[in-house]
Amino acid sequence: MDTVTERSHAKLNLSLDVLSKREDGYHDLKTVMCSVEFGDDVSVSLRTDGRTVCRSNLSWLPGDSRNLAVKAVEAFFETLGEKNPGAEIDLNKRVPVGAGMAGGSSNAAAVLRALNALTGAGLSAEALRGIGLKVGSDVPYCVAGGNALAEGRGEILSALPAVPECSAVICKPAFSISTADLFRRIDSHQLRTHPDTTGLIAAMKAQDLQGIARRMYNVFEDALTGSSREILSIRGELLDSGALGAVMTGTGSAVFGLFDDPKKAERAFSRFRGRYKDCCVTRIVSEPVMAE
Repeated sequence: MDTVTERSHAKLNLSLDVLSKREDGYHDLKTVMCSVEFGDDVSVSLRTDGRTVCRSNLSWLPGDSRNLAVKAVEAFFETLGEKNPGAEIDLNKRVPVGAGMAGGSSNAAAVLRALNALTGAGLSAEALRGIGLKVGSDVPYCVAGGNALAEGRGEILSALPAVPECSAVICKPAFSISTADLFRRIDSHQLRTHPDTTGLIAAMKAQDLQGIARRMYNVFEDALTGSSREILSIRGELLDSGALGAVMTGTGSAVFGLFDDPKKAERAFSRFRGRYKDCCVTRIVSEPVMAE
C-alpha cells in the first residue's frame, strides 16, 4: 500500500482584523499569515472498503468526521465525483489543539495534498484550495502556506514577500478559548484599534523586520476577559525577553514573539518552557509547500 507523508506546518497570524459580519453568519476578515517550521506529520494511504480510519498520538482526538482530516477525504472524492475508497490517516501531532495555529486545518490541507499525489489527480493548488474551503476557513491558506494576505472568510489569498530571517517563540497557556465566544464579543462591542495591514505589508516588501514586528496586532486581544488575560501577560514577558513584537495568533490561546537574534529566542524559550508544556522555538518558513 503506497503511503504519502506530508509536513503539516503551523500558521501564525502577524495581524488579524475583523471587518464585518456577513449575512451567511461568517465574518469578513483581513489577516496576514505566515507558516513556521514547527508542525505535525500526516501520513495517508488509500483503502478499498470506503472507510476512513484516522489515528493520532493524541488518544482523545476524534477519528471520525469531527476531525478535519477525515472531512478532507470526503470533500476530495466528492469534488472529483468519484467513489470514496476510504483512507488510512496517521497524525503525529505536535501543534497544540485550540491554539489558534490552524493545526487541524493544516492537517486537512496535508491530507488533500497527499490524496492529490496518491490518486494522480494532478489538481492545482487553486483547485485544492476550493476543496479546502468546504472543510474549513483556514484550509485554503494551509494548502500551500507561506506568506499571504487572506480576506473574505480566508479564501481570498494574495501572496506576500518573505519575512526576513528570524526566530519565533510560541507559548500556549493551559487553556483554550472558544472561537465562537470571541466572535460574539467582537460583534457586541466597538473595536478600539485595527491593525495597520497596509503598513505591515509595506514593511514586508521593504524586508524591515522591526517594521513588521511593530505592526503586529490582533483585534481579538481586545475581546479577552477573565483568566484569558494571561495571554497578555505572556505577550508582555516575550517583549521583556527581547522580542521585537509579540501577539496572540488566531483566536488564541497561543502567543508568539519574533526575535532577530536566535540566542535571545533560545533564552526566552528557556524562560517559558518550565512553566508551559506547549512552548517551542521555531523559524518562519516563507516558501510555499506547494507550487501554484
